[in-house]
Amino acid sequence: MDILVVDDEAAIADLVEVYLKNEGCTVHKAHTAAEALACVAETRLDLAILDVMLPDMDGFTLCQQIRENHLFPILMLTARVEDMDKIMGLTLGADDYITKPFNPLELVARVKTQLRRYTRYNTADAAAREVTEYDFRGLQISKTTHRCTLFGEELALTPLEFSILWHLCGKRGQVVSSEDLFEAVWGEAYMDSNNTVMSHIARLREKMHEPSRKPKFIKTVWGVGYTIE
Repeated sequence: MDILVVDDEAAIADLVEVYLKNEGCTVHKAHTAAEALACVAETRLDLAILDVMLPDMDGFTLCQQIRENHLFPILMLTARVEDMDKIMGLTLGADDYITKPFNPLELVARVKTQLRRYTRYNTADAAAREVTEYDFRGLQISKTTHRCTLFGEELALTPLEFSILWHLCGKRGQVVSSEDLFEAVWGEAYMDSNNTVMSHIARLREKMHEPSRKPKFIKTVWGVGYTIE
């Protein structure tokens, strides 16, 4: 993870750098807003820590300028504790706020929290943007149109059947357990005695004209789950 630390006090920037490097982060330091903006323009950053008091521009304005083109998390550092500072920072696009003097371990914990949220959100969001259709071996399924065809024949799938097939296509080459499949599609906890997945897979195979003993698409891995190869 690449993190930008902006503070005109070199000792503070160096301290933060030590703790973040111990967590495996790559740290870029800047002591002015101009240096920070140059780094933002040249580096793919995952998070920025901005001091409010900078010699050439206040941290709130810097935060606002970064937010015009970038969505990575921003944490504000300041010695001022007035509530209006916090409100202003968060309004201008900061994700979190910590006052000086601070515990470096607390700062690292907050950095980790923001990185987890940002990574999880963007992974899911990127997947949603990039994958809207699967097309292989004569099977075409589109999440945009909610249509599925097999060798040119449209399959009349129920929403649940479509969701099962879509999830398996997204895990193509992997074995998906009945528990994982049920919880992903139904959004409920799986019960050991639940035969719902098995019955829906059977109906889905029928609509796909799949032979029960030697299916070409949805295959059973006995004792494990289902897979599309």
